Amino acid sequence: MASWIIQMVVIVLSFFISSGQGKRDKVLYCSACKAIVDELKYSISQVDPKKMINVGGFRLTPDGTMKDKKVPLARSETHLSELLDGVCDSMSDYALHVDPDTQLKQYKRFAPRSSGATGDFPDFNQFQFDGPDASNALKFACETVVEELEDDIISVFSQDGEQEHHQLCNRVSDYCKDSSRTNEEL
Repeated sequence: MASWIIQMVVIVLSFFISSGQGKRDKVLYCSACKAIVDELKYSISQVDPKKMINVGGFRLTPDGTMKDKKVPLARSETHLSELLDGVCDSMSDYALHVDPDTQLKQYKRFAPRSSGATGDFPDFNQFQFDGPDASNALKFACETVVEELEDDIISVFSQDGEQEHHQLCNRVSDYCKDSSRTNEEL
């Protein structure tokens, strides 16, 4: 009799533990992943493509010379790590956007970039500004994504490729896998 009670207690506790972990908000984490990609692409585009950085072990070879290699600074692991440290600070420039036609919700950038055109403002009627709590939630989701996928993000961006949104947010992670518009740029 006592073993039956213990088994029931274990089953009930396992149910509460599994439901207590909480599910991640798909819209929030998908938007955070896309925002990270968007911010990194913009930051990379602002770096002079002629700037190079030495990479390598900086060890001497048997003949006394140093073996190093130069790679573009913009897509170097060092530069990408520095960008990742501050990428989530720009999440306050994003707000929840509701598409008027499809009612699709996702976080989008509403603030123009400093180097952007002044007449490039979005229609603010489709944005929902819920105060600082909404941007804090997006910033927390961004920090979580960066923490979980830091090596993968650096790997994706170190190659000069296309479709970083799809590669990082769909293939590497499942944040946007169920989204109907997975390739839409922010």
